[in-house]
Amino acid sequence: MPCLRTTVVKSLRIAIEPDPETVAPESNLAVAAPAIDRQLILGGFVHDSVESTISYVDGDPDAVAEILRESTGVETYEITRSTGGCYLYQQQGLTESALDLFEAFFRESIVVLTPYELRADGSIRMTVVGDGAKVQAVIEEFPDEVTVEIVRVGDSVGGPASELSARQREAVSVAWDCGYYEVPRETGIERVAAELDCAISTASDLIRRAESRLVANALDVRR
Repeated sequence: MPCLRTTVVKSLRIAIEPDPETVAPESNLAVAAPAIDRQLILGGFVHDSVESTISYVDGDPDAVAEILRESTGVETYEITRSTGGCYLYQQQGLTESALDLFEAFFRESIVVLTPYELRADGSIRMTVVGDGAKVQAVIEEFPDEVTVEIVRVGDSVGGPASELSARQREAVSVAWDCGYYEVPRETGIERVAAELDCAISTASDLIRRAESRLVANALDVRR
């Protein structure tokens, strides 16, 4: 029987800021044009230093097409227009620095969850899952010109709601059902407390803590 090794799996939300001088326009469309807000990488792979990706671009499809037409690194692309943006299939050759960044995270010991986000400020936001020690080791190996910030650390990968405690989820669910989140509000915290069979101060604390976690996730900020 094979020996099974127990590891501590962690979920890390990280912000990567590469050296702007090494990032080609086609590698982050949100930086290349003011008419583009962000780019979400939905999936892809790398073969022989060529990256193939499917992404959603939040912004002007014409601006996307102009950038890609003028790029010498893009081998092929196809744009499908959508409300507020477009879907993009793209193949591009990776620079040495971009390939190093890709290989740092796409390895056996780490899983990168999609989508990951390319922002207009030049940063890359992604969630990685794996052995906590190995993920930390990868981050520490990055060269000095690449800044890596750990935004959040969690023990689950089930989305923002999975970071709530069972009691916090119950409180938010009850508040929703009672009309606490309707506009205008249909009930107060007193009703929520009664449904939870707890003190008003306890119900208020549960709601505030849950809301704090959910808002931090929505804004993608350190909590």
